[in-house]
Order: sequence, then structure tokens, then C-alpha cells
Amino acid sequence: MVVGVGILVATGLCATNASKGAEQKPRSASPVSDDVTAPARALGAAFAAVARTVRPSVVSVSSERMLKLRSQEMPFPFGDDFFRRFFGGDSDQRAPQPREFKIPQRGMGTGIVIERAGFVLTNYHVVRDVDEIKVILPDQRSFAARTVGTDPRSDIAVIQLKGQFPSDLATAQLGDSDACEVGDPVLAVGAPFGLAQTVTAGIISARGRSNVGIADFEDFLQTDAAINPGNSGGPLVNMRGEVIGLNTAIATSVGQYSGVGFSIPSNMIKAELPLLIKGKTIKRGMLGVVVQNLTPDLAKKFHVPAPAEGAEPHGVLVSQVSSGSAAEKAGIRAGDVILSYQGKAMENMGQFRNLVAETAPGSKVEIEVLRDGKKLTVSAIVGELPSGPIASAPGEGSGAVAGFGFTVEPLTPALAKKLGYEHEHGVLVAQVEEGGLAALAGLRPNDLIVEVDRQKVNNVAELESALAKAGDQEGMLLLVKREGASLYVVLRKG
Repeated sequence: MVVGVGILVATGLCATNASKGAEQKPRSASPVSDDVTAPARALGAAFAAVARTVRPSVVSVSSERMLKLRSQEMPFPFGDDFFRRFFGGDSDQRAPQPREFKIPQRGMGTGIVIERAGFVLTNYHVVRDVDEIKVILPDQRSFAARTVGTDPRSDIAVIQLKGQFPSDLATAQLGDSDACEVGDPVLAVGAPFGLAQTVTAGIISARGRSNVGIADFEDFLQTDAAINPGNSGGPLVNMRGEVIGLNTAIATSVGQYSGVGFSIPSNMIKAELPLLIKGKTIKRGMLGVVVQNLTPDLAKKFHVPAPAEGAEPHGVLVSQVSSGSAAEKAGIRAGDVILSYQGKAMENMGQFRNLVAETAPGSKVEIEVLRDGKKLTVSAIVGELPSGPIASAPGEGSGAVAGFGFTVEPLTPALAKKLGYEHEHGVLVAQVEEGGLAALAGLRPNDLIVEVDRQKVNNVAELESALAKAGDQEGMLLLVKREGASLYVVLRKG
């Protein structure tokens, strides 16, 4: 396929009504004074200096894997008689047989040289499940490489050059990502669409982005510096030439740059590098709780002090505590609001989960919680997070719950087994009316309602009675089970 690029050229021709005898003398624009352009030229000089500093340590990472495909036997369209008439013999013997063949699949990303021993930092998804890796240096020399250490949960990988590579490789310096602020100018370097050593400029647009859906553990820096396919694994650089992020993904509906890019912060990388370079597995801490963000309604229900006007309430709400977990042993309960972890105030569930994960298993930590309006501090010995998916907040008959826009049904043994609610009690949500109060509260079909205003409900009658008694204008607090996790929702009346 040939892609055409159109360029509009200004010819300089124009129409005029000036008389033939009048001569038009060309006017030249006066140069803009140095005083006016000095700030822009200074910024440009700074960008150029930073680019010169970091580009020698930025490499292209080419990968290849072989896809095994199997051809399918194709029947002759006119039948066996037609085949015999024209070709003779047995059509079954002449029919093509299925065969296996291989097709190479190639990818391109970016990497950052972090040690002269040939260690290169990149994204895990750049080198995932590949058969061959090749690193291309800025001077176009290429070297085979091998994967040394990976962490799929944070999308970080370390590879190493093989063979006789240069001993004077330029290396990048990792900076302090916690020191950057929203609005700071940054540069991104990489190989978008295979165009190596491309530099783009922007700012830090946001910090602490989580729940993006890229990795299990997310604490991204967001930037508007142009990032496109091929930039993955390249550096996000501050104006001191330090790498403060590893460019990882973009938010886009068109498959390319839309002004929203995400980078793994350098401080998260620095915590993992010593183990990844040695090829060791990253071990993460676990408390054994499911948490959710506080909404203003939930904050009122759990007596969380009101924040400043316009601000979100601080803290994360514990909706479930695993049996035998570090949290249970420490005395943490469902309904506790975690205010701080190791002295650091909690702002959202992503921040809390990352902090716990970064804690070495076996460490003793101090956790401040709010319970029934009172603050208390508990000590916990952090456990180890196992591999696998992570749970997150996500005479009776059926009938509608009057005025709330949802129907319920009893939790039968068959339904409990089908939906994973064995050994649970409660009432099952059957249907949720679109746009109704239950839908607005966040209830979904197959949710299991186990509590109303901290009181257990075991059947439909108890649920209806509890909802009828509740007169709180701020709504009723429901504890529900969903897909193996627990969460709180506030159901309002009217």
C-alpha cells in the first residue's frame, strides 16, 4: 500500500488592482528583537542540551517471534466425480493435506542503557514471548540480546546485549520521579513507527494515574509529549537530563498520539532494578484486604471528617478482610477507613495498593484507621502476594424492591454454586432497572447483598424490612459481594 502525503506550497502570487505604472517595492519583515525572543531561544537551547545528553543512551529494540499456523484441508468444490473425470484416480489421494508453516511476527520498541555491562531497561510487553531480540545503538550497530529479568505486573523488563558490544556504552541516569510536579517540561525519546532517536516535548500533565488497565500496579506519570507505537520502553526526561519515567502506553481511540501518554515513574523502577538485573523474581507485600475509594456519601456513612470544599475525602475504605491474612491478624475490619500507611496519608486505592506491594514481605508497618469515628493505629506484619489475579472492588420468593428499581431473589444452593457464593448469606440481585436508584448506586445483576446499614440480611423478607425501616436521607449503606470481592454502596431513597 502506498501512502500519499500532500503538501500545500505557497506560491507567493496574489491579485492586485494597482496601476501598471506604480512600482511595488518588496517589503521585508523586521527581525524580532532579541529581548522578545530570548526566553524562547533559551528554552530551545535547554531542550537541545537535554536531548544531546540523553539520546546516546536510547536504543531501538527489535523483536521477532515465529507464529505456527496450520493450513486447512479444502474440499474440491464440484465433488469427487468431477475431480475423477478430469484428473483421474482417487480424489482423496490427490486432495491437499493439512500442513504446518511458520510466519515471523516482528515488533519494534525502545530501550534505555542503564549499565555499561550491556543492561537495557524496557517494557515487558516489548519483549514478551519473543524468540529473538536485537538492540540497535544510535550509531546503527546492532547486537543480539537476551531477557534477564521481567516483572509483568508493572510492565518492566531488563535485557542484556550479547557478544562483543562496546565497553563505552552511554548510560542514562535515573532521577527522582517524586520531585517532578504537574506542569514541569519534559522530553520523550524513542522510535515511534520505527523512526529511531525521535525527540518530542511536553509537560507533566498529571501524577499518580492508576486504574488505567495497563498493569496490575499503576502509578503513572501522565504527559502530553507525543508518544506513539514504538515509543514503548523509551525515557521521559526532565530538564536536568534525568530519566523520570519509562514511556509505556497512550490513551487513544485512533491507535496513535492523542495527547495522553503514560510513563512508569523512575522511583518504582529503581525499587525493582537490583532484583531484575540479577534475574530474580519481584516479591510484593500483601495485607489481605479489598479496598475501595471513598465517595462523599460513603465518607458520611463512615464518619470521615469533611475535607476542604471541593476536595475528595481522604482515606480508603476496607470492604473485605481475608481470613487468616496479615490484616485480620492486625485487627483490621471491614468498614475501617485506612487514613495512613507508614505515616503517608492515603488518597486513593491505587496509591494504597502500590505502597503495600512495595513493602518487603515480613516487614512490620503502622496503619492508622478510622473506626466508628475514632482513630486508632494498628501494627501489621506484611505477608507475601502470591502470583495470580488480584481481587479489587469491583416462605420467600423473588420480587421487586419497591421504589428502588431492582428485583431480588433468594440465594439457592444452585445459584450459590453457579455464581461462586458458596458458604455466603444474603439476597441476590436479579435485575436492575436502567436509570433507577439501584443503578445509580452501582448495583448490578448477580450482586449479593449481605448487609444493610451494618446489619446482616439473610433473606428477601429481612432485606425488605431493613430497607423499609431505613429513614436516613443520606441513604442506606449496603455491603455487597461481587466476583469474589466485597464493596460498599450507598442506596438513596426517592
